[in-house]
Amino acid sequence: MNFNTRLLHGKGVKNYADGATLPPIAQVSAFRYQAAEELDKVFHHKAMGYAYSRVSNPSVAAFEQRINELEKGNAAVACSSGMAAIALALLNILSCGDEIIASSGLYGGSIDLLEDLSKFGIRTKYARHLTPEEAEPLISPKTRLIFGEVLSNPSLEVLDVRKIADFAHGHGLPLFVDATTVTPYLFNPVEFGADVVIHSTTKYINGSGDAVGGIIVDGGHFPWDFDRFEGLSGYRRYGKLAYTIRLRTDIWENMGGCMAPMTAFLNVIGLETLGLRMGRICSNAKALASALAEIPGLEVNYPLLPGNPSKELAESQFGGRGGGILTFRAGSKERAFRIINALHYAVRATSIGDTRTLVIHPESTIYIRSTKDQREAAGVYEDTVRVSVGIEDPEDLIQDFTETIRHYR
Repeated sequence: MNFNTRLLHGKGVKNYADGATLPPIAQVSAFRYQAAEELDKVFHHKAMGYAYSRVSNPSVAAFEQRINELEKGNAAVACSSGMAAIALALLNILSCGDEIIASSGLYGGSIDLLEDLSKFGIRTKYARHLTPEEAEPLISPKTRLIFGEVLSNPSLEVLDVRKIADFAHGHGLPLFVDATTVTPYLFNPVEFGADVVIHSTTKYINGSGDAVGGIIVDGGHFPWDFDRFEGLSGYRRYGKLAYTIRLRTDIWENMGGCMAPMTAFLNVIGLETLGLRMGRICSNAKALASALAEIPGLEVNYPLLPGNPSKELAESQFGGRGGGILTFRAGSKERAFRIINALHYAVRATSIGDTRTLVIHPESTIYIRSTKDQREAAGVYEDTVRVSVGIEDPEDLIQDFTETIRHYR
């Protein structure tokens, strides 16, 4: 099956109760059993079933199964937010004294999270570009994983997943990637060697801006060294499945970062149109970026533009698509604000992946806790404007942006 057919007819689409075409919303906290023996078996994983929605829920499980199929993983665990997903994915194998190697072009919230982890003795070393050449000097006996964004937000640098995965595996390390901006429609990181894939489902997967969530997908291929990854040592009997088993039954369950059943239902609805939306969004983004690049003196960043350093990799890795985000530099913070305020069809909001086009000034919003060096490493300057392109008619977007930018020269 091709992508859109698999969304509607894949193995993750079950025969739901009463012939429903969507999974029912199990908006409950607990589940009834006729006998204590039955509940005993469920708690000890000797029988299938649900006991408590913080631990498992049929609506959430339905969403997890569908994402796992699309990402071609071994298992998926849904979380309360994208940031919860990143935090739990990392903490599942990290302890005090461990180190992470990460791209300096991460989303501002992820940088803030890694700074928080440093207070618990987990250090992050940043590579300006997450390549084997720049990561090699950062490797130490304390390194436990490599983490990057497949298409960084908002610097829009494309990660060569195959190359960095091979490098990581050569050092006995897993590769964790945030694939929020590409979604399974553009790219499957597991097929290119990534070991753990993370999404903020709030964004493109949901698509309508009506639910906050995240998800972790375990590729199920990494050969865990249980002496090196001490957090998994109690799960060594599960072999390559140890990561998911510990995540599901320990760190995720105990920290309570579960996805709500209603959120899972809204995400399933959004997921079914992901291919249609992403196709339109990518097409619109490329058209808008190309039109803005024609404006003299305007510095536009979009992976598929001629001369962009990520162009060749984006074309080969994402099938000729460049995602739905572009940025441009207005020349000054004041001009950036004037342009943002004068746009007719762009909503001034901080998220990405909505059906509507969203526009923000990253330096004064999502990067307010970052240093100047951190912001610039992430492609954020005082005059940077980030645009998350929606599904509007491209002619209207192009006219709105080009006329507004030319007016505020």
